[in-house]
Amino acid sequence: MTRRVYFWNRAASVAVALFLVCVPAMAGDIDVVHAFVAPTAKVGADIPLHLTVMNRASEADALVRLRCPFANFSERVTVDKGGEGPPSKRPVQTIPVKAAGETALTPEGMHVMLLQTRQPLAAGERFTCQASFRKAGAMDVPVEVRASR
Repeated sequence: MTRRVYFWNRAASVAVALFLVCVPAMAGDIDVVHAFVAPTAKVGADIPLHLTVMNRASEADALVRLRCPFANFSERVTVDKGGEGPPSKRPVQTIPVKAAGETALTPEGMHVMLLQTRQPLAAGERFTCQASFRKAGAMDVPVEVRASR
């Protein structure tokens, strides 16, 4: 009986150790690059965050949250261009990130809006935001304040 309990305790310990080793590898499959916002002199502005998500994993993922220290809120949105009239934005629960490729988030399609900026943003400033992905988990994202190219 004692050997059986010892075996299961040891097997459980090995399983937990393997899980902990694998989790950081999954987070390493996603990089967020070229993240920037445009300068604004206004406090309380709503501004789009431009960025590219690079996914090296063979499975798709999804951006579920993004937080920045210079904005009170963030919202994941998409732009509907169909129908008459100007394009309109609508909120979405998540932003899909395709497998083994790049997903560009720009104001013309799916993107993140940073709402109610807390301070003016001058060109050259840098901040660290945090992005959370469904599978890859949370990661820090360096964001630069600069004009669009």
